Amino acid sequence: MNATAALLLAGFVSAAPVPKELLKSDTLVIVTSLGNIELELFPEKAPKSAANILKYVDDKFYDGLTFHRVIPNFMIQGGGHDAKMVVKKGRDPIVNESTNGLSNVRGTVVMARTNDPDSATSQFFINLKDNAQLDFTEKNPGYCVFGKVTKGMDVVDRIAGVATGTVGVLNNVPTDPVLFKSVRRK
Repeated sequence: MNATAALLLAGFVSAAPVPKELLKSDTLVIVTSLGNIELELFPEKAPKSAANILKYVDDKFYDGLTFHRVIPNFMIQGGGHDAKMVVKKGRDPIVNESTNGLSNVRGTVVMARTNDPDSATSQFFINLKDNAQLDFTEKNPGYCVFGKVTKGMDVVDRIAGVATGTVGVLNNVPTDPVLFKSVRRK
């Protein structure tokens, strides 16, 4: 609960309606088929990325999708494919916020994108190790860190250890899908 809501409950502020955005958390819980992962978002460092992900969460976009790309000792990626590897179309891409000063270290949550730096939509990945090569530099547009795992890194590591194979043109796909049962604000 935020300070405004607490004050309202305590009767210290007039009964004017509180915008519902103020009553929501920037902490997410991903309920997967292998356990729960909690994420803290960094809206002050990556406002467009955090708002983008929260919109997908609030729309229940991620329910039934998977971690579809698992590369041990690198990262796990999800948020765009269902269990049959069918792509779920997201909204328009957002601007890359990789210049925010955050580094791609173990446990950080990062916007996935194509070779176009401003192509991120719904997909994200979790770093399994420090991946400084993904940070912004003058010669590298980098990948935007927008959050971190606060609980459930053991689940992330369990996902990183699943057997993978090739499905169509996609490599590193879990042979048994790792489903997002739900993704919600905590």
